[in-house]
Amino acid sequence: MLELLNDYFLSLLNEVANPQKRVFFGYLLSAVAIALLWLCAVEKLSLKTAIKKFFDKRIWFSRSSFADFKIILINRVIMSAGVATVVSQLTISTILYDLLHQQTFIQPLAFHATSAGMVAILFTAFFFIFDDFSRFFVHRLMHRVPFLWAFHQVHHSAETMTPFTIFRTHPVEGLIFLLRTSIVQGLVISVFIFLFGSKVDLVTVFGASVGVVIFHSLGSNLRHSHVKIRYPKIIERIFISPGQHQIHHSTEEKHFDKNFGVAFAIWDLMFGSLAFSEKASHKFGLKTKFGLKHSVMHLYVEPFKMAINSLQLSKKLKRRQGRQLYYERKTNEQTS
Repeated sequence: MLELLNDYFLSLLNEVANPQKRVFFGYLLSAVAIALLWLCAVEKLSLKTAIKKFFDKRIWFSRSSFADFKIILINRVIMSAGVATVVSQLTISTILYDLLHQQTFIQPLAFHATSAGMVAILFTAFFFIFDDFSRFFVHRLMHRVPFLWAFHQVHHSAETMTPFTIFRTHPVEGLIFLLRTSIVQGLVISVFIFLFGSKVDLVTVFGASVGVVIFHSLGSNLRHSHVKIRYPKIIERIFISPGQHQIHHSTEEKHFDKNFGVAFAIWDLMFGSLAFSEKASHKFGLKTKFGLKHSVMHLYVEPFKMAINSLQLSKKLKRRQGRQLYYERKTNEQTS
């Protein structure tokens, strides 16, 4: 039992000690520095006022934030037990690698002559871009498919946001994104090894992909915060700013289903869901009864009820559509 507890707390510590993780302490420090610089230089606050605003106890010690921390602790246990049920990246890579050898359109090691340095740059860039697109795509599905939204709304029920709100997710959503990660990694790794062989490697900084380090060092954690950092519109067409992601969490109807992107805004631009950041302040959360409750039981159990209801409603709609098509066909037969 003691060993299990030790592993549990080490896994929590790993989140802030590992540069591969979103809330690595170095990224948190850079987020604080960027936020204070913005508040002082752009919003013209004194350093003392800026610090007070950033560490506002009404944000960090709200019922919503406490719910975030509870979910972090509970999900760590649930995900540790459930991670084995997700198909591993190695399994997916092996399957895809075998399938690639069965096709004859492209030969194995077709680009083996490419230099190791160039392969590392290509692999790092492609991996980051494809991973970002897959996050956008799955996130979009989470909003568009009622069954998935039932679980994703746990994240959107946050009424105050801190960098730790990123972990405010239902375990079902967590497993879906774990599966996404396995598929993306398996696909990219298998394709690159098939084409380039053993030269495949990441460009890393402190053991983390350089893309990940740059993205998080430039304030990714401020996307879940009350500090509204905005970019010029020309940049917000390419990269998602913290202000744009805060619009994604806004309770205003005009902001619904906007800015699904994580790093790149170009996906939203392509799919027509891009919205630029605004100076006006936004309220976060949900306008439904679901968003007014922050109890752990409600956040974990209610999504299952709503997901089941969405499936039942879908079946009713299909039956109704089936009956309508049947009557239309019979009517056409009688009049012909």
